[in-house]
Amino acid sequence: MRILLTNDDGYLSAGINILRRVLREKGYSVIVVAPDKERSAVSKALTLHRPLRMREIGEDFYITDGTPNDCIYLALGVLEEKYPDLVVSGINHGPNLGDDVIYSGTVGAAILATHFRIPSVAFSFTGKHLEGLEQAGEKAAWLVEILLRQRLTDITVNVNFPPPPWKGIKVTRMGSKKYRPEIITREDPRGEKYYWIGIGSPVSSPEDGTDIKAVREGYISITPIHSDMTSYEHMKLLREVLKGEVS
Repeated sequence: MRILLTNDDGYLSAGINILRRVLREKGYSVIVVAPDKERSAVSKALTLHRPLRMREIGEDFYITDGTPNDCIYLALGVLEEKYPDLVVSGINHGPNLGDDVIYSGTVGAAILATHFRIPSVAFSFTGKHLEGLEQAGEKAAWLVEILLRQRLTDITVNVNFPPPPWKGIKVTRMGSKKYRPEIITREDPRGEKYYWIGIGSPVSSPEDGTDIKAVREGYISITPIHSDMTSYEHMKLLREVLKGEVS
């Protein structure tokens, strides 16, 4: 079985290197195509207005100056002879819970693989420190084995590990996690203003059954994400509102 491994924290991150080592120890063929530096919060962005470069720095280990989604495109388009059975993204340093998946480059790369009908999973570690990341890597490899057997080509599996010890695993839905806009204004030496988009203080709703509550309670959260974002329950409403105009 061949696994394509990527992330948005860059090729030097502990998460991707732990996962590469653990998966190879389990006997999988692992090809890494990762960004050459951190590319967090780029969602599903592609680089369209400049050329991309990719170079091999180790055995089946490639880096590129693009986004996580660029990594998927390059892997599938350039390394065709190494087409993967599964795409694994992570392990991300920090949570990808609730509305985080909208921004996440880690989850974005896994979702792109789903568009190509390749089973995919995104792993994130919610702890602030790296303690427990090795255990998360071992548990991730165990989940990879299960997902490879299932061949889930129509969903993306989003997994969040709280710091161990874990109480267990819960299959969850996405919770609500909203970020309040935070703009930091500065002036350059010429007196011109420039702006930083800050992280802000996220407001989350830890409702029963959500990934947010599961992780807060010490459970590993597994959330199946569908790429079809159609709100089917609102289609009837819109047909009623636009009565006479809709064919």
